[in-house]
Amino acid sequence: MTSAVDALAAGPVLGLPLPELWFALVFALLGTFLFLDGFDFGAGAIFATLSDDEGREAVLSAIGPFWDGNEVWLVVFGGALFAAFPSVYAGLFSRHYLLMFGILGALILRGLAPEMYEQRHDARWQRWWGRSFVAGSVLAPFLLGAFAGNWLVGSPRSLTLVGVVTGVAVTALTVVSGAAFLRLKARDALPETVTEIGVAAVAAYLLAVVATLGVLATRLPAGVDAPLSPPVIALVAASVGLGAGYAVALRRGASLVALAAAGGLTYGLIAVVGLLMYPRIDPATGATVGEAVVSTLPLNLMSIGAALLLPLVVAYFAVLYSAFSGPITAEEAY
Repeated sequence: MTSAVDALAAGPVLGLPLPELWFALVFALLGTFLFLDGFDFGAGAIFATLSDDEGREAVLSAIGPFWDGNEVWLVVFGGALFAAFPSVYAGLFSRHYLLMFGILGALILRGLAPEMYEQRHDARWQRWWGRSFVAGSVLAPFLLGAFAGNWLVGSPRSLTLVGVVTGVAVTALTVVSGAAFLRLKARDALPETVTEIGVAAVAAYLLAVVATLGVLATRLPAGVDAPLSPPVIALVAASVGLGAGYAVALRRGASLVALAAAGGLTYGLIAVVGLLMYPRIDPATGATVGEAVVSTLPLNLMSIGAALLLPLVVAYFAVLYSAFSGPITAEEAY
């Protein structure tokens, strides 16, 4: 037993670059949450544009089996950040506790509102809980984007220009995902305006990304060289291509292709954030990935645990999405 512990404490398991792998894993988990719960947020934003009961019921029925499970990825992201980079977790959550409380409040409101909406078929009651559902669905991604933007530039303040433009970009991206998801799940139960909302949202998202990179060029230590680096330019160009493909697919009724393109846009955005931040992981303190990571023994133990547990989580979600893979109708109750 002692020899096994000594071996795990001696160096990274299998000689892998574990600090860098955990850095990538943390951002991959954040991207997974932003994509999976993102189409729930986007559906909530689109809910505001629907005036008929049939369409609103279709939105609630489409996201009903998924939204609470999708939030698991936010917990996993926070857990991974705390486990691998505890000093970064502590610093981020103490500097931005107002944003954290805002995100949690918005998530609670987003989860509570649909339940309350269905409790009474009273116009005033449903109007106010419908507005609460929309507010939670829009505020959560906006505040999450603000948190990511402030993290990237190392700002200790909650309200910053880079946080606002990043929040707008993330919110628009969730509408992109939401429109594709609703077209896939609800189909004829929703008006064609949902398609046009998705197309407008992808254009708004790409413009917001350009605006965000422009603001970052004035805030990052590397200046304009960071957003104009070849990997970032390649990802932005790929995002433009994915955005165009998304618009074409959505208008042609290829909703699954459009949703896949939205996923590509989401992970592309997270990759840009990771590239601009690396090798630092806490720009506010200047701590690099190697400096902030935990010691070798717990890092090895966590890596083994993650290799065993994450496939089980992925398998659970594969079963969940396959069980509810078909289209819904407005007659299905939330």
